[in-house]
Amino acid sequence: AVQVLVLPSARCLFDDPVQIRVGGLRPQQAVTLRASLLDESGELFQAHAHYRAGSSGELDLSRSPALGGSYLGVEPMGLLWSLQSKTPYKRLAKRNVLTPFCVDLEVYEGHGDMSRLLGKCTNERWFLGEGVKRISVREGRLKATLFLPP
Repeated sequence: AVQVLVLPSARCLFDDPVQIRVGGLRPQQAVTLRASLLDESGELFQAHAHYRAGSSGELDLSRSPALGGSYLGVEPMGLLWSLQSKTPYKRLAKRNVLTPFCVDLEVYEGHGDMSRLLGKCTNERWFLGEGVKRISVREGRLKATLFLPP
């Protein structure tokens, strides 16, 4: 079975670097990886890249170059930084920091139509660390939010 892994954990802070790996592929198998994220307004952001598995049937985005798609070359976080909406000028923005962005990572057979799904996982990208307190501040015309670490 094909496994998509996000290391060190599938749950992390938004700005934490992660390692994306795919295991269980055939040696030299051509695959397409796609990242999808639905923002809080319902807008879909996606990125994809074409890869070829190594001789052991594994794919590690920190070592394997993208052969085409949303970016080229070795880009460990390429599927995340290249997320785009089909709507022109739409930017990815977070309004509620108490909920994560959930990025679905899927691997498909070949470099073509993405009709055969081989495996998938979800990466939860949080904006508040464990135990951080969020305090609203209102003083006259000042409106702010104070974040206190544990």
